[in-house]
Amino acid sequence: MIHFENVGKRYASGREALSGVSFNLEKGDMAFITGPSGAGKSTLLKLIALIERPTRGTVLVDNQNTSRIPRRRIPYFRRRIGIIFQDHKLLADRSIFDNVALPLLISSLRHREVSRRVRAALDQVGLLEHEKFSPLSLSTGEQQRVGIARAIASRPALVIADEPTGNLDPDLSLEIMRLFERFNQVGVTLLIATHDIELIDKFNCRRLRLDQGRVVEMPKSNGL
Repeated sequence: MIHFENVGKRYASGREALSGVSFNLEKGDMAFITGPSGAGKSTLLKLIALIERPTRGTVLVDNQNTSRIPRRRIPYFRRRIGIIFQDHKLLADRSIFDNVALPLLISSLRHREVSRRVRAALDQVGLLEHEKFSPLSLSTGEQQRVGIARAIASRPALVIADEPTGNLDPDLSLEIMRLFERFNQVGVTLLIATHDIELIDKFNCRRLRLDQGRVVEMPKSNGL
């Protein structure tokens, strides 16, 4: 599903965010990227989503070489990936339903299908009864679940998440990770960047640790 081969990313400022990164994530896997702030976790995810392009090396996503995807095709490429941000990026002037529906409407799905998918996604994250609410009326944890619903409404085969529990307390963080685990159990591939080692110790999943822009693979935990 994801293949990095000797990937490097240098920004215009001269900062080398990634250097010589190589790893494979197979279809149906769930893995965590760990490492300190500034280690390159967000940059790695941005390369997968084509928010950034590598300076060197090869990035394959579902057998597509991202360097060969023209700019005009990037929106279509991203429709196959669910992207979850730490800060939710919800529209405060739209309802919960409209926030989740927006990417589907951009994809020109029929309104009946949009309604069906949005309600199914909200039901999966336990927020179906909140569909008419404003994001501002929800707790931080509920807002994060709206972001997750938006990411999965298009039924992507791959979901990437950048510090999705960074603003949550331990109980809510575990709830979000259990939700990701359920998605993985039905075949969704997940790659999650997090600094919360205590949390991911509860899951028997592969870990990739970034250290100064390089990946060091770590063994799975024993899980709980």
